[in-house]
Amino acid sequence: MNVKALELRNVSVVRDGKYILSSIDLELDAGENLAIIGPNGSGKTTLVQLFCGNIYPYYDENEPAVLRIFGQERRNLFEFRRHVGIVSMDLQNMFGGDTTVFEVICSGLFSSLDIYADRTVTSDMESMVVSSATMMGIEDLLERTVSGLSLGEMRRALIARALVNGPDLLILDEPMTGLDVSMRSKFRSMFDLLSKQGIGLILVTHELSDIPSSMDHIVALKEGRILAEGTKKEVLTDDVISELYEESIKVIEDNGTYQMLVVGGE
Repeated sequence: MNVKALELRNVSVVRDGKYILSSIDLELDAGENLAIIGPNGSGKTTLVQLFCGNIYPYYDENEPAVLRIFGQERRNLFEFRRHVGIVSMDLQNMFGGDTTVFEVICSGLFSSLDIYADRTVTSDMESMVVSSATMMGIEDLLERTVSGLSLGEMRRALIARALVNGPDLLILDEPMTGLDVSMRSKFRSMFDLLSKQGIGLILVTHELSDIPSSMDHIVALKEGRILAEGTKKEVLTDDVISELYEESIKVIEDNGTYQMLVVGGE
């Protein structure tokens, strides 16, 4: 029996008596890719926090929620770190400007934001850092400090940090925010390459143009519920996307890349 990378049943999150997520059912096979799309406030960030174990589902004694990552309901940090890498844009502002790229990536081995004095960086760890940096094409930046990086270079460093443990699944929370059109294209190609290497990807975004061509499992979130789930052809349609964003939208596809165009209106 194959273990699912992700399994959610009747998962809800409640804050101050309000449902942020409501009765989410979702499955992801090991090695499968998933794009989660939706407008701001749709519940995407809350879903990522659930995946990361930062928050827990609402307890309903009549219909208990199920949240499993690689078959585990209770999160063991060591096992979780072995299976899952996280790239959150919140991280990029948490590293001091004098932190080197090597230290950013190496901190992923300790699940920390620094390499503390009581931690020993072994030669094997150094090799893992170099290998991860090379995968992201930033091996020549290892001694560069964060303050001297471009936005694209910093994002690559964060992705290298998430990959340094050799995870089976990479969760990418809005990884292309602020990048120009050219850099977005490079990142899409990079994610396609990671997918070919057998790494499962979960991409969270509000931009259809962020979705790599290799990603064909789409979930559309609206007001904490799954509005639609299926392939690109099933979900990335004028009708579904117009309902999702509450605008009259035309979806345009060009060689596997999708874009939204708002039409009509006053």
